[in-house]
This record gives sequence, C-alpha cells and structure tokens, in this order.
Amino acid sequence: MRKKNNRRIIIGDVHGHYKGLMKLLDAIAPATDDNVYFLGDLIDRGPESSQVVEFVKNSPYYCLMGNHEQMLINILSNGGSSSSAVQAWLYSGGQATVASYEQSIIPHEHVEWLMSLPTYLDLGDVWLTHAGVDPTLPVYEQTADQFCWIRDEFHSMETPYFADKLIIIGHTITFTMPGVKPGNLCQGIGWLDIDTGAYHPRSGWLTGLDVDNQMVYQVNVLKPDMSRTVPLEEIVTIINPEDLRGGNHRRRASLFK
Repeated sequence: MRKKNNRRIIIGDVHGHYKGLMKLLDAIAPATDDNVYFLGDLIDRGPESSQVVEFVKNSPYYCLMGNHEQMLINILSNGGSSSSAVQAWLYSGGQATVASYEQSIIPHEHVEWLMSLPTYLDLGDVWLTHAGVDPTLPVYEQTADQFCWIRDEFHSMETPYFADKLIIIGHTITFTMPGVKPGNLCQGIGWLDIDTGAYHPRSGWLTGLDVDNQMVYQVNVLKPDMSRTVPLEEIVTIINPEDLRGGNHRRRASLFK
C-alpha cells in the first residue's frame, strides 16, 4: 500500500501516562499537516494526569470527552456532587489525578477545557467517540452517557451503525474481549477498539493508529524499552457478536470502567 500523506492519528486512552504519551508521539512523529485525535480518558489511574491535560490542552490536537472526564466534570458542576459520586470517581482512578496537581487543586482553566470537549467527531469515513453509540437511537437523540459509557449493546451490534463510516473507540480494554491478547486491537461490526489498557498490569500498551495508512504505533508504559510499529492487520482480532452475548464478557468489562 502506498503511504498516504496528511495522516489522521487516533490515540487511545492515556490515563495519566504522560511519559508514555511523549514516547508514543516521538514514535509517530506527527508532521504539521497531520491531524491527531485523542479518544478521551486522558486522566485518572496513571501518575501524571495534570501533565497530560496541560500538554493536550495547549497542543494543536483534537480531544474527545471520555467517561473519566465526564465523572470529574459532573462532580465539579454539581457543587461537589454526592459523596458516593466522589468516592466512585476516586475509586476509579481519580485519586491519582488529584495527587498529580500541585496542592491537589485542579486549575479552573483545566476544568473549563475539559468541559468544552466534544463527545464525538465525524471525519467523513471515520467517526470517533469514546465508548460507542446506542444502536437503537439516532445520533441526535444520544447524550454523553451513551457516547462515554456504552459497552455491550454497541459491541454486539449485528449490523453497522453507519453504512459508510467506521466507528473508532476506546473505553473498553481490548483484552477483555473474547480471544484478544493484551496489546492487540479488536474489531467488530462497524467498529474498531484501540484501548489496549495502558494503565493495566496485564498490558501497559498505549496505542496510536494511523488510520489512513493502517499502521499501529505502540509503547509500553510499564516496560519503557518495549515499543512496536506494525500493520493493523497483524495486530487486530475480529470479534463475533455471538461471543459477546453472555454474562462473562459483561462482568469482565465492568471491572475496567
């Protein structure tokens, strides 16, 4: 395949791994005419969420809202929200985010920027969102709850949501899908998942996808000497919707919200 210029680079869930992100971008080496898109979940779990937000906020790159950004925004927008909501966020990795800020104070400009993030981007042949879509509803009837949180109903679709667009998502760690090895991507009917679980001890892989040249760039945040650049076809596992209908997948996936 002839290499295409003007690349569109899609980056999966970073989860506070700034050093890994810098190494990944070094490997990708975006040119000024390339476009880079983050699928959300910049924050939580990893040790450097504040650095990741500061970098992406001040970069020329695009970023979507993930469920972890939504959790934080909901808490801050509702005057501290309920204690159970705060505890749920802290348990889901928010404590690491708070610790990454000086004096544990998230600056107003970071909050405003996070609140401004879109929930999806339409690139023509490719449609980006954090988690997926509700296959029973048109786009205009869906909210951030669907775009940032959905899983099973979306993954198990038997027909593509869009006839002419591939939906690229993060949110669900790929190895929680049946038959997917840690670090591999997975593809279902009308969608491609590139969240390879950078924060998770079974993986450590942070992924960037050059969607135009079908190349995958990966670095391992847990093993800094490990990285790879491979064609998408060599590292993607095809998912059969039949394999997703059952409690085992649902229970496993729920562990990694």
